[in-house]
Amino acid sequence: MQTSISGQDSPASLPIWSQRQTLTAFALIVAAWALAVSIWPLTGTVVPWDSKNQFYPTLRYLGSALANGELPLWNPYHFGGHPSAADPQSLLFTPTMLLFGWLVPEPSMELFDVVVFAHFLPGALAFVPLFRRRGWHPAGAVVAALVFMLGGSATARLQHTGMIFSYGFFPLAFWLLEEAMDRRSYVYGLLFAASAAMMVIGRDQVAFLCGLTLIVLATQRIWAASQPLAYLKSRLGLLVFMGLIGGALLAVPIVLTMQFLATSTRPSFGFGVAAMGSLPPESLATILFGNVFGSLRWTYDYWGPDWHSLSEGTWTDRATNYLFIGTIPALLLLWHGVAGGRLFAREFRFFLVMGIAATLYSLGRYTPGFVMIFDHMPGVDLYRRPADATFLINIALAFAAGYLVHRYATEGLPQWNRAALGRLRVALPLLALGLVAAAVASALVFAVKGGFVFPALTEIGGSLAVATLAIVVITRMNDVSRWREAIALVLVTLTGAELISRHAASALNAEPAERYTIFTKLPPEQLQGLQILKRELAERHAKGEYPRVEILGLKGAWQNASMVLGIEDTIGYNPLRLADYERAIGPGENAEDPNLRSFPTSFRGYNCELASLLGLDYVVLDRPVEKLPRHFPRLTDAEIVYGTGRMWIYRLNSSVPRAYVAHHVTPVDSEAVLGEDELPEFNRETEALIDDDSMPLLKGSYTAAGATSDEAKGQARIVSYKRNSVALDVESSDNGILVLHDINYPGWEAWVDGERRPILHANLLFRGVEIGPGRHRVEFYFRPMSLENLVAAASDLVKSEEKRIQTAIAAPPP
Repeated sequence: MQTSISGQDSPASLPIWSQRQTLTAFALIVAAWALAVSIWPLTGTVVPWDSKNQFYPTLRYLGSALANGELPLWNPYHFGGHPSAADPQSLLFTPTMLLFGWLVPEPSMELFDVVVFAHFLPGALAFVPLFRRRGWHPAGAVVAALVFMLGGSATARLQHTGMIFSYGFFPLAFWLLEEAMDRRSYVYGLLFAASAAMMVIGRDQVAFLCGLTLIVLATQRIWAASQPLAYLKSRLGLLVFMGLIGGALLAVPIVLTMQFLATSTRPSFGFGVAAMGSLPPESLATILFGNVFGSLRWTYDYWGPDWHSLSEGTWTDRATNYLFIGTIPALLLLWHGVAGGRLFAREFRFFLVMGIAATLYSLGRYTPGFVMIFDHMPGVDLYRRPADATFLINIALAFAAGYLVHRYATEGLPQWNRAALGRLRVALPLLALGLVAAAVASALVFAVKGGFVFPALTEIGGSLAVATLAIVVITRMNDVSRWREAIALVLVTLTGAELISRHAASALNAEPAERYTIFTKLPPEQLQGLQILKRELAERHAKGEYPRVEILGLKGAWQNASMVLGIEDTIGYNPLRLADYERAIGPGENAEDPNLRSFPTSFRGYNCELASLLGLDYVVLDRPVEKLPRHFPRLTDAEIVYGTGRMWIYRLNSSVPRAYVAHHVTPVDSEAVLGEDELPEFNRETEALIDDDSMPLLKGSYTAAGATSDEAKGQARIVSYKRNSVALDVESSDNGILVLHDINYPGWEAWVDGERRPILHANLLFRGVEIGPGRHRVEFYFRPMSLENLVAAASDLVKSEEKRIQTAIAAPPP
């Protein structure tokens, strides 16, 4: 009996897999993974862009810290000082990468890529028990795993390392949740909580959407039970147990991240920003015709929907807009799935709804409901690109491809009759043809605009020809079950071969390793300049001086290379930055394009007061300063330390000591001062600007500069400077304020002679602590995971949410 659209599903043809079938499925998945991952090193390429510009140096920084016996909670080499413990992209709370960094502190780029790609395996292998427990054919499990690892966003967006980690654990968490609820097993519940925490720990939008999907899955299983209330009651303890374990595992990183977001450049997004990250509807054509927009062309002459071809503008690009799952899976999707109605079978409806919901969400502004979702669903406004839901689309398509292979292997071709399709026996085939026509039409519109009609028609024609041949072969081999078994194996082989040949080390996810020579072998001119810079920095460190450096304009991985080189950089590449630092210094999101470097009124040039306080004494550029954009300040008094070709190093000779003792205090409203045209005048040797909120913390009495002729004396010397701590020897003739020109951030603690003292918000961005007369040992420690800081952060979050709710209630109705 076949499965109808509205009727009950028939008993599975293969209710029990043999051990040989199970092991074979696992082996084929691992073999495909190993073959795919080997293509990058065999072709001398690496996964590019964010993978090497952001995540690889982050991993190297993590490994270096662990090798020195430290957890990299704070990163002094990034944007003048950065809270790594709160940054979702720091890899600090990703157990697999923490272990990798501990075992291999200085991995090659190629090994890093292999480890990242290995995060597909937990999810890919989970398709075997997922299909086995449903009685679906083993060939379907392998095809689903192939699409999961190598289809659509999985490989097109391989550069987004953090999202790959979240994506890779979803099927495993999905399977463990089903097993836990069906068995009422606390062991499976514990395993589910751990795997779900691994999935969510990245705190990106893929983790957010996958987490919501798991909640819907649990709800659906309760709803679908014959007695929902009894089912819920019998599993309520298990659900609470899983929630508590998962919450305990995630509480600290989530609280720290939310604390960071509240003071960052991205606390949330407006609808207009998120709308720009919507998936253009025309991109859905790539599900059927992978290269129809030139996405895979090494010439990078992509002509599909992106920022230059859409009048309404978009954040998306050729990688974000790529959804291809293979010619055979796409054929089965339309032929057996839509036209044959098999995607509407009751046993598959959860995945169908998941896929439709993910598609509608990813389309964002192109659908009428996204505004309501954005305004009323908590968490959605934390992310700027609804097109990230394409990862979830690929998961749904993977399940669909595997399920349709199962249906073909066990039942043969779909039947277009009233018993199977009811009144839709004509409408569904027409819908399938309509989808093909829409894909072709939307693709040709862009091809005509860009002048690429022939390549687009070639891709469409080639795909249709392969599909036609597949239809003929599958139809002729339909009558005998063992022939269908053989065809199912052929489908697995062809799908794997096509996805590996097209997507492994493709133009979407590979570049020559030579483009990232900062981590391997620099060109001689840059190597020489770097050696001179590091030698000067080492000499100054030996004198107790700690100058900072701005590396600007050097391409690609240079943006965050300071993490690997151990250079205290004042800028970098990261979408998450402290809002006050961004407003005061103006570094911009990346250090590659000098046009993005702004100079606010508080930081009008490299010789300004704030640059001096920051300790910025070297500027490294990719060109002479005369060739920088017009808005750049001139470096008239700077010395050229090194200059040739693509590296120019300037010494400013204007920085002040990293630490000093002030005996005069001027109260300021730091927030207001950063919005003014100029910083207030003050003596950088004897005076400190103390924020109004910190003034009540002072115990001594202080006069303004110039109020007395009796000048107190003081000096400070840094004796230890580590990632998470700074120690200083301080001497003062009177009560004073030790000012350390390191970024002030929650979680830092100050200790004077072993006694805890409150940290003062000093000189607009920096840290200070009150000291008495005499000699002292002052120590600063970054302890973001202390109970005190976590409670304070959680309390601030609750207050912020209460304020938001009150504002929403008080707002007039639209």
